[in-house]
Amino acid sequence: MTERELILLGFQKEGMREHDEDESYYYALDIVDGITFITPTNDEIKDDNWYVEFFNTDPLVRFHSFSEVQGLINQLTRAIVKNGK
Repeated sequence: MTERELILLGFQKEGMREHDEDESYYYALDIVDGITFITPTNDEIKDDNWYVEFFNTDPLVRFHSFSEVQGLINQLTRAIVKNGK
């Protein structure tokens, strides 16, 4: 998955100060409280091959495919119960 695809999925760049281009960063996406997708930092990525993990799980749960992550995000957001209904 590319950095551009992460942005298309709604991931936000984190960990980088506004004017520091050399600092490492990562991407994160909160679906609901307790379900967060996170990437490794940019200095761990080779050839723009990003991947996404669920934050803070044991064992790790990892996804490499844009379509897989997109489908999972869609499934999770459709299942959110709004106003108790």
